[in-house]
Amino acid sequence: MTALRRSLLAGNWKMNGLTQSIGELDQLISGVGSDCGVDVMICPPATLLVAFAKATTGSCVSIGAQDCHPKPAGPYTGDISAEMLRDAGAEAVIVGHSERRIQHGEQNADVRAKALAARRAGLLAIVCIGETQEERDRGQTSEVIVAQLVGSLPEGASGASLVVAYEPVWAIGSGLTPSPYDVAEVHRAIRAHLTERFGLEGDKIRILYGGSVKPDNAESLLPVANVDGALVGGASLKAEEFLGIIAAGVKTSRSPLRT
Repeated sequence: MTALRRSLLAGNWKMNGLTQSIGELDQLISGVGSDCGVDVMICPPATLLVAFAKATTGSCVSIGAQDCHPKPAGPYTGDISAEMLRDAGAEAVIVGHSERRIQHGEQNADVRAKALAARRAGLLAIVCIGETQEERDRGQTSEVIVAQLVGSLPEGASGASLVVAYEPVWAIGSGLTPSPYDVAEVHRAIRAHLTERFGLEGDKIRILYGGSVKPDNAESLLPVANVDGALVGGASLKAEEFLGIIAAGVKTSRSPLRT
């Protein structure tokens, strides 16, 4: 039996946002009303976590973070632990984003350690995976995705502790997106790995699509089989654009259950 997975639409603000950016968050909260219809999350830079968490109190919007250190505390200048993120009001944390893997040299083992740290602190880990254009051109997408899943996901994962975000590296910020058919093929392979490895819990783990998601393509991407929401980059910085994506997610969530 296929699990009923509630859609998650998470906005990754990356290194964007100052104190006045809370105005966009206020517009988002006002726009979704008292019942989002889907899970809605904003992942701002760490400097805004406390203010954003306070602003979302009593709303249906939750707050996540963008990275964490594997250790709970210690001599790690400039780093932030999962426990600190939780203390600041975060409910989730993104780990293994391709920009961290490429720009900071993070390997699968590093991502797995951070996902375990998130679980330790009671945070939902959003683990990112995805292939480069070169890997795609060589026909290695499935091989790369499976290797990242094997190396990045901790044992004992569950739908309550883990979300997988498939973000083809070549699509992030490029304006390019794979076809719904291509997304379906990759998400089917991810789902197969999750259910084979984690059993019934693997069917409860949500798989998000990310990579140049916008209001004008969300309606074709979100209904795809095994797409349980989206990890949104630039389009989440403006409340109006993100609300358009959320509206597409709500519409999809009301359609017959996808397998």
